[in-house]
Amino acid sequence: MGTLIDTSVLIAVERGRLDPAQFGEEDEDEPIAIAAISAAELLHGVNRLKSAVGRMRAERWVDHTLAQFPCIAFDLPIARIHARLGAELAEKGTQVGAHDLMIAATAVWLDYRIATRDLRSFPKIRGLDVVKW
Repeated sequence: MGTLIDTSVLIAVERGRLDPAQFGEEDEDEPIAIAAISAAELLHGVNRLKSAVGRMRAERWVDHTLAQFPCIAFDLPIARIHARLGAELAEKGTQVGAHDLMIAATAVWLDYRIATRDLRSFPKIRGLDVVKW
C-alpha cells in the first residue's frame, strides 16, 4: 500500500516541525504521492504572501517539494469516488471539507493510506486508512 501525503504534513515540514526523512521510514518500496488539491493548497499559500521576498522563498520551497512526489490529478474516476464518499457522509450528517474529501477520494482510488497531521476529517471517512505523521 502506498501513502498519499496530506497538505498538513507538508506544511509541518516547511515549518520545521517534521523531518522529511520520516517519509521513507514506512516502507521504502511503497510509493508516496500527493493529490493535485494539495499542490493547489500549497501554491495558494504562496500567492497569499504579501512580501515579494517571502513569496519567492516559499515558491522555491513549494516547487522543490512538488518535484519530490508524483502529483495525482483529480480526474473522472476520482470524481466518482468523491461523489460517493460525499453522499455517504451527507447521509450520516457528517461534514468533511471539500479539499479533504478530494484528498480522501484520491487515496481511495489509489488504495493508499493518508499521512496527515489533521485527524479531524479523514477518520470520518469509512474505509480510509489514516496515519499520523
